[in-house]
Amino acid sequence: RAMSAVADAPANANAGCVGPKNEQAGKASACAGCPNQKACASGAGKAEDPAVGVVADKLANIKHKILVLSGKGGVGKSTVACQLAFSLAARGNQVGLLDVDICGPSVPRMLGLMSREVHQSGSGWTPIQVDLPGAGDGECLVMSVGFMLPNPDDAVIWRGPRKNGLIKQFLTDVDWGSLDYLIVDTPPGTSDEHLSIIQYLRGSGIDGAVIVTTPQEVAMQDVRKEINFCKKTHVPVLGVVENMAGYHAPLGAGAFTFTDPATGKDVTEQTLATLRRKAPELLALNLSAQVFPRFGEGPKGMAKTFDVPYLGELPLDAELTAASEEGQFLSARSSTAPATAALSSIVDQIVASVASGGAEGMASR
Repeated sequence: RAMSAVADAPANANAGCVGPKNEQAGKASACAGCPNQKACASGAGKAEDPAVGVVADKLANIKHKILVLSGKGGVGKSTVACQLAFSLAARGNQVGLLDVDICGPSVPRMLGLMSREVHQSGSGWTPIQVDLPGAGDGECLVMSVGFMLPNPDDAVIWRGPRKNGLIKQFLTDVDWGSLDYLIVDTPPGTSDEHLSIIQYLRGSGIDGAVIVTTPQEVAMQDVRKEINFCKKTHVPVLGVVENMAGYHAPLGAGAFTFTDPATGKDVTEQTLATLRRKAPELLALNLSAQVFPRFGEGPKGMAKTFDVPYLGELPLDAELTAASEEGQFLSARSSTAPATAALSSIVDQIVASVASGGAEGMASR
């Protein structure tokens, strides 16, 4: 199905949609068979959701809003969102991180905020502040449904309308104050949560989306849908991050096991002892291994095909994994970890893109 060119067209609209506010809504030839035809014909689409204006007023003091998306689960989207928030705050910015992955909230764990609770004041819900040593004037505030569960292992079994209601509350009832950036971590896919966040932010503006993928086709086939979703809903794509792009670790870090091919016996200690004695300089080398098979030209080729920026690779890195498990900022944990420089480069590009007016500005650089 071709993409509609109308800005307010529903994401599941037919090609050639005239838009729900058009006088021909529900009556035009392009409306035949569209799942929204009945609602559009009734005139319901002409009425602006009052929540859009409320959200615009509530977020008026937030300069930039960035979505972190992926069509596939398990590709490290929340890791990217959390480290992006950490990085921006460490650069002296006032940052908010909104976790709308209602059924699988990972953000409290990844920011070291487990067991914290949200409090309510006269101005609304007070977001949780992240302890970020060395951030100077920077600050990171967080809101997640994970803070509201009596037990972190409780399942959130909600249908769409209830999810939609909570997202609206997160945008209208949370006292974010003045922020330089609001990062929104979303669940995988292109479903209710995505449509709701884009609908409610329409009045206040979305700078763009960072899309996360891994190199193999089983992930990219869903991420391509996500890019098309962004195009259809008119959300600029700030760029594609290729996560888990090979495993990188120093030879001497203890991450590798050496075995005798004849006996299968573990000879790691003997091998490392020999290297320390005869070639100690080799222990400082970073070793790389391709864990996931890169399909075709990989995420870089996919970004080129869709004419969106490619932000670079984040390797599988034991330090990055540990930082996420322990709620730490990677650069503060290890300035020499394989993923540290790559993460910094990705954040540099996102900041430059937003400052220059989004993906279009970046493309012209």
